[in-house]
Amino acid sequence: MTSTSKSDQVILHGLSRRSFLSKAGAGLSAALGSGRLLHGQSLDQPREKQRVLRVAHLTDIHVQPERRAPEGLAACLKHVQDLKEKPDLILSGGDHVMDAVRQTRERTKTQWDIWTNALKTENQIPVRSCIGNHDIWGWEQDKSGATGKEPDYGKNWATEALGLSRRFYGFDQGGWHFIALDSVQPRGPEGDGSHSAYLDEEQLDWFRRELATVPSTTPILIWSHVPIVSALPITNPRPSKTGNLYIEEGHVHSDAAILVNLMAKHKNIKACLSGHLHQVETVEIKGIHFHCNGAVCGGWWRGKNRGFAEGYAVVDLYNDGSYDCQYVPYGWNAKQV
Repeated sequence: MTSTSKSDQVILHGLSRRSFLSKAGAGLSAALGSGRLLHGQSLDQPREKQRVLRVAHLTDIHVQPERRAPEGLAACLKHVQDLKEKPDLILSGGDHVMDAVRQTRERTKTQWDIWTNALKTENQIPVRSCIGNHDIWGWEQDKSGATGKEPDYGKNWATEALGLSRRFYGFDQGGWHFIALDSVQPRGPEGDGSHSAYLDEEQLDWFRRELATVPSTTPILIWSHVPIVSALPITNPRPSKTGNLYIEEGHVHSDAAILVNLMAKHKNIKACLSGHLHQVETVEIKGIHFHCNGAVCGGWWRGKNRGFAEGYAVVDLYNDGSYDCQYVPYGWNAKQV
């Protein structure tokens, strides 16, 4: 279902209004004709509130010299800043570069230089980032030439390039608390390049303490690269020799049950944003909404991915703890190569 406003084209994800009304007892989310997902508010209740922050969520950019990726990133950043109501903040959701895991130092530097230069020349909005699996340098050592002993090995290069003091962190803005998580952890023998998705012990302990320090009256927005919860791997399963459903490791958090049960204790957690799957969805579990917000690069700069156009999400945050989330295609026409 699509809707076009004067300023933006919006792809809605969810159910029709009629379907929502018929299934409201099941606690299902709805995509309304207004082009927005409304959370924590009765449809008939007056919405006396004020927007305190507009956030643009850009994820899975995958910059590279090829496929006109630098032009596409510039076009996306221009679209964000040309919105009738300009965002106050960009949350970058990881996979900033096409790939650093199995690339040489020279190739990795070329990609990060494109990202850095684009922000300097094409963007005037503050950016906060989390790390994606393709941002990590050298984990596949036989192809990258890395030994694992370099100062910028692994996540260190991305942390520096993105201006992060650490790979997971929290901050306050506009009366909301934001938490960036590091989804990507190594899997298998060191140096083989494979990854899984979960919070390591150090990060999980920090996450528990971070949630406990936020006042219950302060709404929380969390973002990570890999979805904590997603139905998309079920709809796009990998082939299985046994015929059973097989979801590839690293496509969704393996510790989802632990995290959902933890977050459900904190009623002020309003939303979790992610990328990684290059598709758009909203899932609600235990009152928490999980938004997978497509990809700036679409299908890795080759066009749409499974029907989802190149785009980003606009998230409006309000003083009453509610929010609206929209997926906005920015009109990129990929060159087929």
